[in-house]
Amino acid sequence: MFTPIYIANYCENYCIYCGFNCHNKIRRAQLNADEIEKEMAAIAETGLQEILILTGESKTKSNVEYIGKACEIARKYFKVVGLEVYPMNSDEYAYLHKCGADYVTVFQETYNSDKYETLHLAGHKRIFPYRLNTQERALKGGMRGVGFAALLGLDDFRKDAFATGYHAYLLQRKYPHAEIAFSCPRLRPIINNDRINPKDVHEPQLLQVVCAYRLFMPFASITVSTRECERVRDNLVNIAATKISAGVSTGIGSHVDDIEDKGDDQFEISDGRSVNEVFNALKDHGLQPVMNDYIYL
Repeated sequence: MFTPIYIANYCENYCIYCGFNCHNKIRRAQLNADEIEKEMAAIAETGLQEILILTGESKTKSNVEYIGKACEIARKYFKVVGLEVYPMNSDEYAYLHKCGADYVTVFQETYNSDKYETLHLAGHKRIFPYRLNTQERALKGGMRGVGFAALLGLDDFRKDAFATGYHAYLLQRKYPHAEIAFSCPRLRPIINNDRINPKDVHEPQLLQVVCAYRLFMPFASITVSTRECERVRDNLVNIAATKISAGVSTGIGSHVDDIEDKGDDQFEISDGRSVNEVFNALKDHGLQPVMNDYIYL
């Protein structure tokens, strides 16, 4: 079990499907070090021991040192620290690893390079090959794990799921020590655009993708996010998924009340259960909730 924490939603990319895109008129915010600590302390009180730090893709607003400081704070409260931020170079990942980060997740969004250009109209994210090679740069920087995902619904989901699996497989072959993880996000409505929804990716198709990942890479971690409803998530962890988030907010400063400068959400979540509710649901299904799967000796 884990939860994400969004520490900034400033973004320099124009991705037409994302609530954080630079042309969307939303409340922008960035937490300072004290606010990050307050948020993380509140999350830690729920019993979680793993955190995923997220920002919008703005190296100007959320520079490497800022993210590194967030990692250092996270280390005080959590056993495992993940990152889902803009792609970086290997030396920058080495710095963040030294600050306390364990793994890096990057959504390629779609592996169709032609479609990719039509979805990413401005910003550094337009450079397809640089994003594609992010996981390898993270491993070269010392990260022990990397995550892969396509945003299902942007293009033919079967081709994107196949490419995601093959991408992870090739990295596993080259770096046998690396921990491999998959996420299976489907499009969700975003602020100022509630018409964005998955194309031809319904629940049976999502199950097909999750099962294909599990059969293809039996030891990989598979995350099912709060983009999916309670029923779907509870069923997927019974079948093939191994990682589930809880107590989730995709906004800025949403875990404590005394942060005045709050930012808008990246997308609408579907499962708003607390940590205790997800924990108890797992136990009710005969499963063992695990808060930390890695120990440093």
